[in-house]
Amino acid sequence: MLGRMTDADDPASLAGSLLIAMPGMGDPRFDRTVVFLCVHSGEGAMGLIVNKPAPGIAFRNLLEQLEIEPGPEAAQIRVHYGGPVEQGRGFVLHSMDYAGQPATLDVDGRFGMTTTLDILEDIARGNGPQAVLMALGYAGWGPGQLEAELQRNGWLTAPAAPEIVFGRDDGGKWEAAVKTLGIRPSFLSADGGSA
Repeated sequence: MLGRMTDADDPASLAGSLLIAMPGMGDPRFDRTVVFLCVHSGEGAMGLIVNKPAPGIAFRNLLEQLEIEPGPEAAQIRVHYGGPVEQGRGFVLHSMDYAGQPATLDVDGRFGMTTTLDILEDIARGNGPQAVLMALGYAGWGPGQLEAELQRNGWLTAPAAPEIVFGRDDGGKWEAAVKTLGIRPSFLSADGGSA
């Protein structure tokens, strides 16, 4: 599912959007999460949680484990918990100024995702993308699963703003994402309904 696919031509695709967990969703792994959707098609969906830092994991230590020597220009980025699937696998969500790499998935022309060591080596040398978020693991949905969760009011969807996705205030991202919809977070209810 993570091959070289683009969803830009599919008007029903939510790739490049944010999923905002509704209160009372029922899955504690996603409580108050903001997920950036990298892939969304009839085959399923894949995204990265962008507001939950991975506890106790420093980027420099991760580079050392991968035997990548960080240079003096190496960016200081935080490592995030990307989701419950394949938590030992790394994903780098970044701005498209780091484009043209064969292993980079162009999500929507503004955001890219790269999963190869090349990007970590470039970041360690100070040659990486301008905006970057490192995640371990991802959130995944099978065919129709995300659509069913959306129908049950488990998620809100919003356009992805780079300042939210790459922002430093992880604790404030959920509220900031809700506010982009013109909704006050205190108005959200854990009880869903349908018309």
